[in-house]
Amino acid sequence: MINYKHLHYFWVVAKEGGVARASERLHLTPQTISGQLSLLEENLGDALFNRVGRNLEMTETGRLVFSYADEIFSLGGELEEVVRNLPSDRPLIFKVGVADVVPKSIAYRLLAPALQLPVSVRIICRENSIESLLAELAVHRVDLVIADGPIPSGVNVRGFNHSLGDCGITFFAIPQLARKLIKNFPHSLTGAPLLLQGEMTVVQGRLLKWFERLNIHPQIVGEFDDSALMKAFGRAGTGVFIAPTPIAEEVEKQYGVEVIGQTDEVREQFYAISVERKISHPAVSAITEAAREWLFKNVPPRRR
Repeated sequence: MINYKHLHYFWVVAKEGGVARASERLHLTPQTISGQLSLLEENLGDALFNRVGRNLEMTETGRLVFSYADEIFSLGGELEEVVRNLPSDRPLIFKVGVADVVPKSIAYRLLAPALQLPVSVRIICRENSIESLLAELAVHRVDLVIADGPIPSGVNVRGFNHSLGDCGITFFAIPQLARKLIKNFPHSLTGAPLLLQGEMTVVQGRLLKWFERLNIHPQIVGEFDDSALMKAFGRAGTGVFIAPTPIAEEVEKQYGVEVIGQTDEVREQFYAISVERKISHPAVSAITEAAREWLFKNVPPRRR
């Protein structure tokens, strides 16, 4: 690869017409510049100057290299000027990936504090599978990934898990069904139609183990990777569904359903995954602080 410092010395020598003038401009000794030019010629495998009397004259290769160098360093100067003149109030860009298994309401409540910073912030949200988002994190296409668990053991991505907290889950259904199942909860769920989040979610495995331990056998009528679609089926009366307890009231209002019951024995966890061990991005700091302060405080849902 070309050493751009050597290329810059060559460019200045060519523009100034000689090593002596270039040394004055660069505040370097002529011997230093001559040595760097020799290294550049050695790297390129061809001479860049011919000595004509006391002057230097560019070779054909030298003229070709100069045309590229002139464009490179002219663009560099233009870039420096553009950056200097950027508006001081330009927004802070925050690129975040949200795993598609994370409920939209939780994702919103996690990300909202970033918009309350004293500086202007523009959030760029991407939703995808955890594997795809971690791949984007590895190449710095996103600053942070919000997920329902730490980095999966089978994913070869170097990153750091920052726990945002955990919370219990709440069971919902349309009013007619909910009122039948409130009494004797959770054992009333045996035989009841149940809508589950997909296999890719961490909470599904925990929920099924809880059912098995309590000898509860619901009738699973659907599994959904998209939690919003699962709730839509629940609103239509297809079956019982779950959501994180902190958003129970919101779910009731949005989907016209009622709470059947709640448990803290099955817990949903949420993580911020970054390439930094210590969080430095102000938007990420705002998210983690807000989540730990209020989002995951378990408030028992209202019973009717």
